[in-house]
Amino acid sequence: MNFFRGVMGGQAAGPQPSGAETIQKLCDRVASSTLLEDRRDAVRALKSLSKKYRMEVGTQAMDHLITILQTDRSDSEIVGYALDTLYNIICNDEEEEQDENAQKQADDLGAQFTDKFIEDPEHITLLLTLLEEFDFHVRWPGVKLLTSLLKNQGVQVQGIILVSPMGVSRLMDLLADSREVIRNDGLLLLQQLTKGNAAIQKIVAFENAFERLLDIITEEGSSDGGIVVEDCLLLLLNLLKNNSSNQNFFKEGSYIQRMKPWFEVGDDNSGWSAQKVTNLHLMLQLVRVMVSPVNSPGATASCQKSMYQCGLLQQLCTILMATGVPADILTETINTVSEVIRGSQVNQDYFASVNAPSNPPRPAIVVLLMSMVNERQPFVLRCAVLYCFQCFLYKNQKGQGEIVATLLPSTIDANSISAGQLLCGGLFSADSLSNWCAAVALAHALQDNLTQKEQLLRVQLATSLGKPPVSLLQQCTNILSQGSKVQTRVGLLMLLCTWISNCPIAVTHFLHNQENVPFLTAQISENLGEDERLVQGLCALLLGICIYYNDNSLENYTKEKLKQLIEKRIGKENFVEKLGFITKHELYSRAAQKPQPVFPSPEQMLFDHEFTKLVKELEGVITKAVHKSSEEEKKEEEVKKTLEQHDNIVTQYKELIREQDAQIQELKEQVASMTSQHEQMQTTITQQLSQIQQHKDQYNILKLKLGKENQSQPNNQGDSSQMNGLQTEELSQLREEVEELRKQHTLLQSQLSDKDALISSLKSAPAETTEGSAEGPDNTKLLQELDDLRSQVQSQSAEIAQLKSERQDLLRKVEDGESSSVPSSDSSLDAAKMSKLENRLAAQTSETERLKEEAKSLSDSRADMEQQLASATSTVAILQTEKTKLQTEVQESKKEQDDLLMLLADQDQKIHSLKQRLKDLGETVEDEDDLDARDQTDDEDEDDDED
Repeated sequence: MNFFRGVMGGQAAGPQPSGAETIQKLCDRVASSTLLEDRRDAVRALKSLSKKYRMEVGTQAMDHLITILQTDRSDSEIVGYALDTLYNIICNDEEEEQDENAQKQADDLGAQFTDKFIEDPEHITLLLTLLEEFDFHVRWPGVKLLTSLLKNQGVQVQGIILVSPMGVSRLMDLLADSREVIRNDGLLLLQQLTKGNAAIQKIVAFENAFERLLDIITEEGSSDGGIVVEDCLLLLLNLLKNNSSNQNFFKEGSYIQRMKPWFEVGDDNSGWSAQKVTNLHLMLQLVRVMVSPVNSPGATASCQKSMYQCGLLQQLCTILMATGVPADILTETINTVSEVIRGSQVNQDYFASVNAPSNPPRPAIVVLLMSMVNERQPFVLRCAVLYCFQCFLYKNQKGQGEIVATLLPSTIDANSISAGQLLCGGLFSADSLSNWCAAVALAHALQDNLTQKEQLLRVQLATSLGKPPVSLLQQCTNILSQGSKVQTRVGLLMLLCTWISNCPIAVTHFLHNQENVPFLTAQISENLGEDERLVQGLCALLLGICIYYNDNSLENYTKEKLKQLIEKRIGKENFVEKLGFITKHELYSRAAQKPQPVFPSPEQMLFDHEFTKLVKELEGVITKAVHKSSEEEKKEEEVKKTLEQHDNIVTQYKELIREQDAQIQELKEQVASMTSQHEQMQTTITQQLSQIQQHKDQYNILKLKLGKENQSQPNNQGDSSQMNGLQTEELSQLREEVEELRKQHTLLQSQLSDKDALISSLKSAPAETTEGSAEGPDNTKLLQELDDLRSQVQSQSAEIAQLKSERQDLLRKVEDGESSSVPSSDSSLDAAKMSKLENRLAAQTSETERLKEEAKSLSDSRADMEQQLASATSTVAILQTEKTKLQTEVQESKKEQDDLLMLLADQDQKIHSLKQRLKDLGETVEDEDDLDARDQTDDEDEDDDED
């Protein structure tokens, strides 16, 4: 143990060994010692020397330390010492006061040791396995070591972790650790792990990272939290920035709604801590990542909609109008609101309705513009306000109209400050930055909006007392000619170029001032310094726009005369060279990269992003327009007119074809609906046929019952022999019943005659109504059964009549017997016969009534069936007629479509020949024909000459 006392600082006799020798002895002891305690003490000694002798420990002990991690994993203490030692030799963050050279050497040393450690990917896998240990002395140094490895060689370590089974999942478990030190260092580890690796970012996101991080932010106090909230926000930014998949997952998971409480600020906003400012700044950046202009338009629009619906936009506008908010937070909030409303009509309309808490209330747009044109405001704040105004007008023609309307004479309110007044004030102020910002803002109010360009020509300005007002267009050119600062002239020239481009009326107004064209030609033709080259290029662009969009309404400034003027005063080559100065400027490419105006200093604020698009669009066409001769232009115009005519014809034919297609589609739908109706009719007929069959079955059952009852009646005739006589009262009742039966018999006879007539008419009906249907035989059978029923009813009626006659005779005999003395035996016999007749009569009457009801129901059912059958037959005939008619119309439409296709082919041939003429005249025409068509060009030229 004397050896260890010497290493750890104890006194020993003799000369002291050097650091390298001591480390070598310790490494030998780690490699050769068989006792765990000896190895543990040696590793502890290496840990204490690793900071001072970083190079020596790293070169000599790294392999031994890795062996310890592999072989002594059961002892957490020695594993912890080994991890701490490896961390000390790999980490570069220990010395803070080193000079540049020493720090560079330390960084190189850390990178070298990292490369040595990751030579074998199994070392990273081993480290990931150790992170599963819950022991604090193993897990914490393991997290720090892996973080250092990622800092030094991030790409290589990320690749190893990505292919390691459950590698990322193991690291995500660190966020659930109850010990805050490990959880917080786990956040730092995940920050390094997710940098620039989209695959790992997706895995981390789908491991429920968003939920865990947002929970930690809430637990730590949101914007009022400490450094842990900042680490969580940085990790969220890593996961979401430039990762559309994670952004969509964040939105679909309803995590945008959970961001709203972050931006709840109170009335007293003074005394914000530096950490709160940092946290809120990162939170605003997180919102901007979700709605960045570089994202896909669909994803951005969806996030903008969610932010409006959950109230996040309203919360940001509250911060925007609050007092006491730090300047950098206010600037970032303006930029955030800008991108939340950019291109979203609903959000733009809401922003237009926001008012500042002033007395009287003013629109937020007006308050922001007041800051933009105020030279005492910070430069970054003014840039943010300009960006906000640009985003408010982006693809917002309604907002553009409202801004321009505040400049028109009919809408100016002298008692209030409007956006138009502030822009005019900034446009003509003494501050060149205000001039530039106001000019660019006004140009965005005219972007891609021909109506507002024409409306702005009506704006009149009062320059001084006693002088007539001048137009805004004229005032801009007057300031240009006065030779103001470069920044002011660049802003005004960008405004004029945007204003008159694609607006022939504005070009005419500009050329109507006799001084404008000489001024532009003088500016372009002069040889000026480097600072004036950009102004010369913009003047050339403005003059080129006057040529390209000229409608030749002014005789002195037609296209041809302006080109002759350029050729005489400037020279075409010189003009094109000056025009190229714009795109060659160093600040042009910077402005073309993204919409937000970001400039290091006010002097470099020269180009606007939307204007760079306009330059890119017009530079080529203006160059071609200047080089064209008058004859070429005339020929080109003629060809254009011819092509337009042909295009109009083709468009008409296309519209006709579309209409016919729509008609055909409508007819097809009608045919389909009629077919479905026909199928429904067939189904109804089938159902009714089944009902008829059921009625037939019921009728057969009734007929069988009737036969059985008739057979049982003779057996009951002897029962009436027990009657002993009739009383006088019973005779009167019998007379009344006979009268009622007589009436019923008469009524039944009339009904039977009606049914006979109906059956006869049904029999005489034409057989064609049931042709091809399955119910014909069933109807005939039903008629036969009705005839049988009628004959039975008639036979019953005859029996009833016979019984009535016998009863009358009997009654007559009884009456005669009452007047004379009849023997009692004869009277008893007559009474028995009467009783028998009464019973038979009652049975026959009830049976007749029952048969009458059945006949009536069957007749009604038959009538209904015949009526429905006739209706279905007529419907089928109508459908067949309609179908034939529709088929005829479809054939005619197909024939017309074939004719139209032939006409289109002829038109395509004519267009091809006209394009060939344009090629012969030296024009560049987009050729969509194949190589075979090119081989036939000579033949087509000969045909054109003959024509």
